[in-house]
Amino acid sequence: MLAAGRFVSSASSFLMLFVVLYLTGPRGLEVVPAGVIAGSNGVGALLGNLTGGRFGDRHGHRRVLLLTATVVGVLTLLIPWQPVWLLAVTMPVTGYLGAVASLSQGALAALAVPAGSRRSAVAVSRAASNAGFVIGPPLGALVATHGYDTLFVIDGILTLVLRHVTSRFLPDQAPVAREPDAPAGLWPAVRADRSLWLLLPAVVLVDLVYRQLYSTLPLHLRDQGQPLALYTAVIAIGSALILAFEIPVALWLRRRPSIPIIATGYALVAVGFVIFGLTWTSVAVAAVVAMVVVTAGEILYKTTATAHVLDAAPAHLVGQYQGLYTGAATSGTMLSAPLGGIVYAASPGLLWPLCGAVAGLGALLAVAAGRVAAGRVAGVSARHHSHT
Repeated sequence: MLAAGRFVSSASSFLMLFVVLYLTGPRGLEVVPAGVIAGSNGVGALLGNLTGGRFGDRHGHRRVLLLTATVVGVLTLLIPWQPVWLLAVTMPVTGYLGAVASLSQGALAALAVPAGSRRSAVAVSRAASNAGFVIGPPLGALVATHGYDTLFVIDGILTLVLRHVTSRFLPDQAPVAREPDAPAGLWPAVRADRSLWLLLPAVVLVDLVYRQLYSTLPLHLRDQGQPLALYTAVIAIGSALILAFEIPVALWLRRRPSIPIIATGYALVAVGFVIFGLTWTSVAVAAVVAMVVVTAGEILYKTTATAHVLDAAPAHLVGQYQGLYTGAATSGTMLSAPLGGIVYAASPGLLWPLCGAVAGLGALLAVAAGRVAAGRVAGVSARHHSHT
């Protein structure tokens, strides 16, 4: 049920795809104020990821999901009738509540399966979300031919319909009670897990690199004299590989230790971005090969890292731990375009080996996190035998 909800919400999430075009078109704004209003939605989403998990942990994830989805649906539905000054207020609110809803949805999926099966659950959710993103943009473009107002009304209505269906089929759940020996809050729990201190910065670094696919890569291909069709084909190849292989790979590797898989995925991202910058071969061939390598890395690390952080969470803090991971990834996403743009403007040829080095550093941090975790487990085991 949650995966189906992910699919529908991803396929109908037209807001961030078309909001800048809408603000600079029918609303008549200049590019800068339109970008500020649209960007405020992303800022709200980042804050929601960093702080919103506690609402579901404290009040119940189903209840929070239904409440936030209702408000997001209504605010989106009313976009055509909101004055511009009000949009500047409601856009960050929509981003914040949308992130909170997503965290609760993910926490419900994580809590629906045993800890050892969470990689499979995350893979199913990601596959549903990616499938929705594949059909969403062309569907939105088709609807937009009838007017942007129609686009946002449909987006809001579908959000409210999905909220109603979810309320009918998802069982009501009380907040998860804290175990007697579990940490009382998020930060005491995180402070006690030194491996997480290393893994979360690695997440930021690798997402900072990975998101260059959507900012500097199209500039690179354009400047190399390649048609736009090559860029869209490269992105489509990545999406197709994820849809085809992410779930089978997650099932195949579900019993393997998570950290080596994550580190391998990060290393593949590093290698793939170095290949993007190769100039001694065909640019088109290099781009396709690089995308296959990067996507192989994504298939390995995305699902595994998300499930690893969820498995590390005490049951009563699952939402907040998921917020930590998503917040780290969102931070990388928000930094990727400006930082990548600065480097590319200064030295286009430097960007790709630099991306490889940054993602490689993320892989090393992941390896270090694994060693810290292994040392912690060994220490606990030694103390247990000593007491025995």
